[in-house]
Amino acid sequence: MSKFLISCGGTGGHLSPGISLAEGLVSRGHTVTLLISQKKVDARLIEKYPHFTFLRIPGTGFSWNPVGLVRCILSQAKGLWFCLGLTRRLQPDGIVVFGGFTSAGVALAGGLRGIPVAVHESNRVPGLAIRILGRFARRVYLPPGIRLPGVRAAATRFMGMPVRREITRLPVESARAALGLAANQKVLVIFGGSQGSGPLNDWARNNLATFAAEGVQVYCVTGLGKGAGETLELKTKAGAPVRAVFTPFCDQVAELLSAADLVVSRAGAGTIAELIRCATPAILVPYPQAADNHQAANAAFFERQGGGIALDQTFMAALKSEVLEVIFNDALIRKFRGNLQRMDRANSLALMLDDLEALVAPPRDPGRTRAPAPSVA
Repeated sequence: MSKFLISCGGTGGHLSPGISLAEGLVSRGHTVTLLISQKKVDARLIEKYPHFTFLRIPGTGFSWNPVGLVRCILSQAKGLWFCLGLTRRLQPDGIVVFGGFTSAGVALAGGLRGIPVAVHESNRVPGLAIRILGRFARRVYLPPGIRLPGVRAAATRFMGMPVRREITRLPVESARAALGLAANQKVLVIFGGSQGSGPLNDWARNNLATFAAEGVQVYCVTGLGKGAGETLELKTKAGAPVRAVFTPFCDQVAELLSAADLVVSRAGAGTIAELIRCATPAILVPYPQAADNHQAANAAFFERQGGGIALDQTFMAALKSEVLEVIFNDALIRKFRGNLQRMDRANSLALMLDDLEALVAPPRDPGRTRAPAPSVA
């Protein structure tokens, strides 16, 4: 049995795969401690996992703003000091980081103490933390086809994002019932990742009457701090009732994605991995201010693989017509679903677990010889 530290705080795209990895490691008899940020979204996401140990570590994100830069440097120094004490106390056998501002301190502490460090990047454009830490890590997990300059080929492994065990395709009827939606009407799900998206929320409200008239139910996850939840009862052209739901947070991801005929969302790697796992077609609108424009690269790859459509935010005026064209095209929806099922063939979690166990396994003694076989009379 080995002990692991997993750094995965800051966003749902970091925390979700960290929880997935923790589930896998614990199922194999290992022990884990998960390091998260002090942000509200982390606190909300971990509520479903009281059986895991979570520690909040100091740290803020990088900024070119002078005040923000000083704050970042000071908080990262505080985080490093915290992690040096933590690694001395816990004596982990391995450290895994999923990027973001919570990664640097624990990765550096692990390197200084000689603990094997593995980094995982799910985006098609690796983030700053991964680009820096990958040069020193003993293992670097990257999406297929992506390479990092300065990272040894022997340290690189290609695999996707591990997805939480609970996120899987469910029967449509039960998924819709769990969310309070009608089983016999189309469902459009809208969300902007764990942080929510103001432009997507506004777009949903501005076009709500049009979708209701066409008999399309809307379920919009607005994000924490972006408005209170509410349920609206509207009418179709024929006068039948149709429901629209706005909620700040939804931890029923499997039900949400299984209930949807179509999703409109941002293009974070975590969102895409969950769409693939649930075989849910999507129109992705990349967040234009994402670091290194990595969401645009994610969305373009998703579109090339046939999982749905990528649409730049500057063309959101066309989004309503795109949604109506796709959501009533059953043949196209089936094609998208088939492509998504093809994309989900690799078991990234199992591959990562096998590799991490090999990484932390004690080295074999090269001087040890095999015991002689017993003689046969």
